[in-house]
Amino acid sequence: MKRHVLITGASIAGPALAWWLDRHGMAVTVVERAPEFRDGGQNIDVRGAGRTVVRRMGLEEAIRKRTTHEEAITFVDERNNVRARIGAEQFGGNGPVAELEILRGELARLLVEHSRDSADYVFGDRIAAVHDRGDKVEVRFEHGEERAFDLVIVAEGIGSSTRKMVFGDEVERVPLDLYTSYFTIPRGENDGNVSRWFNAPGGRSVFLRPDNFGTTRAGLSLQEKPRGYEKLSQDEQKALLKEKFADAGWETPRVLAGLDAAKDFYFEAVGQVKMRRWSKGRVALLGDAAYCASPISGMGTSLALVGAYVLAGELARSDDHARAFAAYERIMRPYVDKAQDVPKVGPRIAHPKTRTGIALQQAALSLVTRPAFRRLAGKLLSPPSDKIDLPDYGQSMNGV
Repeated sequence: MKRHVLITGASIAGPALAWWLDRHGMAVTVVERAPEFRDGGQNIDVRGAGRTVVRRMGLEEAIRKRTTHEEAITFVDERNNVRARIGAEQFGGNGPVAELEILRGELARLLVEHSRDSADYVFGDRIAAVHDRGDKVEVRFEHGEERAFDLVIVAEGIGSSTRKMVFGDEVERVPLDLYTSYFTIPRGENDGNVSRWFNAPGGRSVFLRPDNFGTTRAGLSLQEKPRGYEKLSQDEQKALLKEKFADAGWETPRVLAGLDAAKDFYFEAVGQVKMRRWSKGRVALLGDAAYCASPISGMGTSLALVGAYVLAGELARSDDHARAFAAYERIMRPYVDKAQDVPKVGPRIAHPKTRTGIALQQAALSLVTRPAFRRLAGKLLSPPSDKIDLPDYGQSMNGV
């Protein structure tokens, strides 16, 4: 009898899982609280085992056609002089700049379109109550409908409300003492296919990245211990950024001027999610809801794609969901541990407090990216995205 699986969350992990579950003969419903598909978002990278997964899905070339064409990251001073440069070619496409850089919204759109013919997508709704009765999971949606599913997979974000319903306070949120915001601004005369990172004293950074739409993706980051800024309203967050970055210099005034008109403004307290277990009964967690490694890990997309692939494959291998969930965790846990091995000092190193600290940071970056130090730099700057042996579940495409 065909399993009916409910996935909550339609960003990266959810649609990827929907596609794989259908390939394995299951019926899938995806519910997303946003009223319609959420476009936009910042640059993300598809690397290592994540790249293998999209290749097995037949999506690698489609992603390549939609890349941002980012060639390098440069670290600049207030006069826009380049103090250090990290290119995509320096570490085989697996350093800070990956070969396949794509906007989050573009990848999510590809995954939704790839799975839409086989999965039932419901936008503008969310889970209001979950009751695992042993043989089924009864779900009541916010708009009043009640349905029963064989399994529920929570593929929501770091602050997942459904995870809270099922797992209570089991989640450990690990702050990394960093606030960051993302939004789109008009392209400027100095913008091109090279990203620019500017540090200002006080633990502040401004990051400008290319996209493939003729605009620029901006990021403002602030290295501070948790102060509850993420709980402010969006208007209050914008006002806070204007205050904090008012004297930052460089091209910051232009970035702040674009805040009010930005329709895709996003603000977060950067952190990790750690869970003692990723499943409970017939409910399992996937992606950021289970094991967010934080944006600074460079592994979020790979974890989502690989996790979806492994979870679907293990469910296909066994009629016993408990056994499948246990196998999923056994395979993924070491990979997640490597991804989450981000030194808490990392944000402080990336966001020096003083001008002297900024000069030392830029000098160190310039040094380690020279040919003589490239092997060492590769170990330090390349995420462990390929540190997993992907099982073959017999449903791969393109002969991979």
